[in-house]
Amino acid sequence: MSATIFHFSFAVSDLDQARKFYGEILQCPEGRKLKGRVDYNFFGHHIVAHLAPDDVVGDKGRKIGGALLTPLRHFGVVMTLEDFQKTAARAEQLGATWINKPSITQPGTVREQMLMTLSDGCGNAIEFKGLTDIANVYAVKENEAAMA
Repeated sequence: MSATIFHFSFAVSDLDQARKFYGEILQCPEGRKLKGRVDYNFFGHHIVAHLAPDDVVGDKGRKIGGALLTPLRHFGVVMTLEDFQKTAARAEQLGATWINKPSITQPGTVREQMLMTLSDGCGNAIEFKGLTDIANVYAVKENEAAMA
C-alpha cells in the first residue's frame, strides 16, 4: 500500500479566527494562501478552511457521546498521550473554547483514552483522542490489540 494523507475541506465563519485556532493554538503549519481559504498541515493531514459562513454546521443537529455531548459533525486527530497532554495544556493556556474538557473514556479497556473536544471559534467541533498506542483506536475486543 502506498503512503497516503487524509484531506478534509470544511466551512468556517472567520478566517482570522481559523488562523488563530489552527495556526496558533494547535500549531498547525499554514500552507497555501488563496482568497477565501486557508490550507493547514493538520497533524500530517491536509485540511482546508473555506470562508463560507452560510455553510457552517456548528453545533446544530444531534449530539453524540452520552454525557460528553460532542456534535455529531466533528473531526479530529488520534494522538499519543504525550501529544494529547501538550495540546490540552496549550489549549488551556491560550484560551481555547472547550466543548468537552479532557477526560478518560472507556476505562480499563484496550481502547482507554483521553478525550477532549474544542470549538475552533468558526463553528466547528474538533475532537482529540490520546492513547498509549494509537493503533488501539481500531480495537474491537481486548485481545485484538495483541493480534495487531
